[in-house]
Amino acid sequence: MLRSLARPLRPALVSRAYSQVSTLPTPAPLEQTTIFPKKYGGKYTVTLIPGDGIGQELASSLKDVFKAANVPVEFEQYDVSGLTSSDDALFQESLASLRRNKVGIKGVMFTPTSMLGHKSFNVTMRKDLDMYASLSLCKNVPGVPSRLSNVDIAIIRENTEGEYSGLEHQPVPGVVESLKIVTRTKTERIARFAFDFAVKNNRKKVTIVHKANIMKLADGLFLRTCREVAKEYKHHGIEYNDMIVDNTAMQLVSRPQQFDVMVMPNLYGNIVSNVGAGLIGSPGIIPGCNIGREYAIFEPGCRHVGLDLQDKNAANPTAMLLSSVMMLRHLNLYEHANRISNAVYETIQSGSARTADIGGKHTTKEFTAAVINKL
Repeated sequence: MLRSLARPLRPALVSRAYSQVSTLPTPAPLEQTTIFPKKYGGKYTVTLIPGDGIGQELASSLKDVFKAANVPVEFEQYDVSGLTSSDDALFQESLASLRRNKVGIKGVMFTPTSMLGHKSFNVTMRKDLDMYASLSLCKNVPGVPSRLSNVDIAIIRENTEGEYSGLEHQPVPGVVESLKIVTRTKTERIARFAFDFAVKNNRKKVTIVHKANIMKLADGLFLRTCREVAKEYKHHGIEYNDMIVDNTAMQLVSRPQQFDVMVMPNLYGNIVSNVGAGLIGSPGIIPGCNIGREYAIFEPGCRHVGLDLQDKNAANPTAMLLSSVMMLRHLNLYEHANRISNAVYETIQSGSARTADIGGKHTTKEFTAAVINKL
């Protein structure tokens, strides 16, 4: 995924072993020589950040499955928490680890809503390492009851600007100004990522989501730039359309089958990915990743902390496991990736184990044991 354009990528994302495997386009400059993950003694070193809430339980499930599958990966674990600002030093250590290893996998770190709270560690990590593309895969999983069928959507959002720029101030008491940043350069690269993804994965259409009818300058620039990029892919047969974000929400819950690849600014992507989770049955089954020129970090596609499920042995580890499958394919460990992917899907489809969110009564540990048994 993070190789130069001179070396095309092999298939690299999650999907059932007997269905198509997705490939992530990532434009690294030709002169860049430090893009490869670290490998020592035949094993890759990967940064692991469990996060808050259900993070520790999901990380434990992940490590158990990797051990059972003999995956040649060693973890550098950092128990960073967003619940306290005292972890700032540890957070910086985790960033240094990611810079060394190039690859990481994480849960979700809590972000306080208090005015006095620190900035989101999740957003800071993506911005500091310039992991500009967020990908969430919303696809029906056989065996999981859902409101609608034949849903298969790749949701791509720009990670480093938009409403999440973090530029807020209070000029006078009772008045707050929050800046939304949109630039042509960053819009162009996320648009190219989306269209490259469509080309490499035999997708047929890209939908540009915006609110240019109201935010004529900011979202207007985003829309115009995406349209310009779309023209370059016309010879690939990739269709494109654009849709206002509020109409997008309605269309998603009424006819989601019309969507294939979707590209949008940061905030809209956060909302749309959560709507997608509702469509296919649970946020616990959506894998995701954040991609930049040099670094990649994999995490559940719906970024739910799950504080209410913490230490209850009730969390669904599917999203974390499928995100790890994406990571293994990124590391060219296809055999291990396919084994784990098949085991997860067979566990759910056969009914061997299902957690409460997907209509079962099994615990996190029981689900993990069932997956290991299917290996």
